[in-house]
Amino acid sequence: DVLADGRRFRVFAVVDDVSRECLALVVDTSISGKRVKRELAKIAELRGQPCMIVSDNGTELTSNAILAWTAKTGFEWHYIAPGKPMQNAFVESFIGRLRDECLNEHLFHGLRDARSIIEAWRTDYNAARPHTSLGGLTPNEFATRSRTDQTMNRTNL
Repeated sequence: DVLADGRRFRVFAVVDDVSRECLALVVDTSISGKRVKRELAKIAELRGQPCMIVSDNGTELTSNAILAWTAKTGFEWHYIAPGKPMQNAFVESFIGRLRDECLNEHLFHGLRDARSIIEAWRTDYNAARPHTSLGGLTPNEFATRSRTDQTMNRTNL
Protein backbone atom coordinates (compact mmCIF):
# COMPACT_ATOMS: atom_id res chain seq x y z
CA ASP A 1 0.00 0.00 0.00
CA VAL A 2 0.99 3.67 0.01
CA LEU A 3 1.23 6.31 2.73
CA ALA A 4 -0.29 9.77 2.21
CA ASP A 5 3.16 11.14 1.30
CA GLY A 6 3.56 8.55 -1.48
CA ARG A 7 5.99 6.22 0.33
CA ARG A 8 5.15 2.57 -0.16
CA PHE A 9 4.74 0.12 2.69
CA ARG A 10 4.15 -3.60 3.01
CA VAL A 11 2.04 -5.73 5.31
CA PHE A 12 3.18 -9.22 6.31
CA ALA A 13 0.17 -11.23 7.48
CA VAL A 14 0.31 -14.36 9.64
CA VAL A 15 -2.97 -16.27 9.87
CA ASP A 16 -3.85 -19.52 11.64
CA ASP A 17 -5.81 -21.63 9.13
CA VAL A 18 -7.55 -23.62 11.88
CA SER A 19 -8.73 -20.86 14.24
CA ARG A 20 -8.86 -18.16 11.53
CA GLU A 21 -6.98 -15.88 13.94
CA CYS A 22 -4.78 -13.21 12.47
CA LEU A 23 -1.68 -13.69 14.59
CA ALA A 24 0.24 -10.72 13.19
CA LEU A 25 0.06 -7.91 10.69
CA VAL A 26 3.59 -6.53 10.40
CA VAL A 27 3.70 -3.11 8.74
CA ASP A 28 6.96 -1.64 7.44
CA THR A 29 8.57 -0.09 4.38
CA SER A 30 10.36 -3.36 3.67
CA ILE A 31 10.25 -6.80 5.25
CA SER A 32 13.32 -9.00 4.98
CA GLY A 33 13.68 -12.71 5.56
CA LYS A 34 15.38 -11.93 8.89
CA ARG A 35 12.38 -9.86 9.93
CA VAL A 36 9.97 -12.64 8.91
CA LYS A 37 12.04 -15.10 10.95
CA ARG A 38 11.96 -12.80 14.00
CA GLU A 39 8.18 -12.31 13.77
CA LEU A 40 7.47 -16.02 13.31
CA ALA A 41 9.82 -16.95 16.17
CA LYS A 42 7.92 -14.59 18.50
CA ILE A 43 4.61 -16.18 17.53
CA ALA A 44 6.01 -19.71 17.93
CA GLU A 45 7.35 -18.81 21.37
CA LEU A 46 3.89 -17.68 22.48
CA ARG A 47 1.79 -20.36 20.78
CA GLY A 48 4.10 -23.30 20.20
CA GLN A 49 5.47 -24.76 17.00
CA PRO A 50 2.99 -24.81 14.12
CA CYS A 51 2.26 -28.06 12.30
CA MET A 52 3.20 -26.38 9.04
CA ILE A 53 3.79 -22.93 7.59
CA VAL A 54 2.27 -22.35 4.17
CA SER A 55 3.33 -19.37 2.07
CA ASP A 56 3.86 -18.05 -1.39
CA ASN A 57 7.33 -17.82 -2.92
CA GLY A 58 8.14 -14.21 -2.08
CA THR A 59 11.85 -13.42 -1.80
CA GLU A 60 11.60 -12.75 1.94
CA LEU A 61 9.99 -16.19 2.39
CA THR A 62 12.56 -18.10 0.33
CA SER A 63 15.60 -16.26 1.70
CA ASN A 64 18.65 -17.92 3.20
CA ALA A 65 17.54 -16.61 6.61
CA ILE A 66 14.25 -18.52 6.37
CA LEU A 67 15.79 -21.67 4.90
CA ALA A 68 18.44 -21.80 7.65
CA TRP A 69 15.88 -21.07 10.37
CA THR A 70 13.47 -23.81 9.25
CA ALA A 71 16.38 -26.29 9.05
CA LYS A 72 17.45 -25.32 12.58
CA THR A 73 13.97 -25.34 14.16
CA GLY A 74 12.47 -28.22 12.21
CA PHE A 75 9.45 -26.16 11.16
CA GLU A 76 7.79 -27.73 8.16
CA TRP A 77 7.34 -25.13 5.39
CA HIS A 78 5.20 -25.61 2.30
CA TYR A 79 5.47 -23.21 -0.62
CA ILE A 80 2.40 -22.99 -2.82
CA ALA A 81 2.96 -23.45 -6.53
CA PRO A 82 3.81 -20.19 -8.33
CA GLY A 83 0.67 -18.60 -9.79
CA LYS A 84 -1.66 -20.83 -7.71
CA PRO A 85 -3.05 -18.58 -4.95
CA MET A 86 -6.02 -20.93 -4.48
CA GLN A 87 -3.59 -23.33 -2.77
CA ASN A 88 -3.67 -20.80 0.07
CA ALA A 89 -7.30 -19.74 -0.39
CA PHE A 90 -8.17 -18.64 3.14
CA VAL A 91 -5.16 -16.32 3.35
CA GLU A 92 -5.95 -14.89 -0.09
CA SER A 93 -9.52 -14.22 1.08
CA PHE A 94 -8.22 -12.70 4.32
CA ILE A 95 -5.87 -10.35 2.43
CA GLY A 96 -8.76 -9.27 0.20
CA ARG A 97 -10.87 -8.51 3.27
CA LEU A 98 -7.98 -6.56 4.85
CA ARG A 99 -7.60 -4.55 1.66
CA ASP A 100 -11.35 -3.86 1.22
CA GLU A 101 -12.15 -3.10 4.85
CA CYS A 102 -8.99 -1.37 6.04
CA LEU A 103 -6.32 -0.48 3.52
CA ASN A 104 -8.73 0.98 0.94
CA GLU A 105 -10.73 2.82 3.60
CA HIS A 106 -7.96 4.83 5.26
CA LEU A 107 -5.43 7.47 4.35
CA PHE A 108 -2.29 6.62 6.33
CA HIS A 109 -0.25 9.65 7.42
CA GLY A 110 2.84 7.66 8.39
CA LEU A 111 3.97 4.21 9.45
CA ARG A 112 2.88 4.78 13.06
CA ASP A 113 -0.61 5.72 11.84
CA ALA A 114 -0.75 2.70 9.50
CA ARG A 115 0.40 0.34 12.26
CA SER A 116 -2.18 1.69 14.70
CA ILE A 117 -5.13 1.51 12.27
CA ILE A 118 -4.16 -1.91 10.92
CA GLU A 119 -3.67 -3.33 14.43
CA ALA A 120 -7.11 -2.00 15.46
CA TRP A 121 -8.61 -3.77 12.43
CA ARG A 122 -6.77 -7.01 13.38
CA THR A 123 -8.07 -6.80 16.96
CA ASP A 124 -11.64 -6.28 15.72
CA TYR A 125 -11.28 -9.12 13.21
CA ASN A 126 -10.11 -11.57 15.90
CA ALA A 127 -12.35 -10.52 18.79
CA ALA A 128 -15.59 -9.14 17.39
CA ARG A 129 -16.38 -11.01 14.18
CA PRO A 130 -18.05 -14.40 14.36
CA HIS A 131 -17.24 -16.79 11.50
CA THR A 132 -19.74 -19.28 10.16
CA SER A 133 -16.86 -21.68 9.50
CA LEU A 134 -16.15 -21.58 13.26
CA GLY A 135 -19.73 -22.31 14.31
CA GLY A 136 -20.52 -18.65 14.93
CA LEU A 137 -17.52 -18.07 17.20
CA THR A 138 -14.94 -15.34 16.78
CA PRO A 139 -11.40 -16.51 16.00
CA ASN A 140 -10.31 -15.69 19.57
CA GLU A 141 -13.21 -17.66 21.09
CA PHE A 142 -12.55 -20.64 18.84
CA ALA A 143 -8.81 -20.65 19.64
CA THR A 144 -9.47 -20.39 23.37
CA ARG A 145 -11.91 -23.30 23.28
CA SER A 146 -9.53 -25.37 21.17
CA ARG A 147 -6.63 -24.78 23.58
CA THR A 148 -8.88 -25.61 26.55
CA ASP A 149 -10.08 -28.82 24.86
CA GLN A 150 -6.50 -29.85 24.07
CA THR A 151 -5.43 -29.23 27.67
CA MET A 152 -8.35 -31.28 28.98
CA ASN A 153 -7.57 -34.10 26.54
CA ARG A 154 -3.93 -34.19 27.64
CA THR A 155 -5.00 -34.25 31.29
CA ASN A 156 -7.39 -37.12 30.71
CA LEU A 157 -4.83 -39.37 28.99
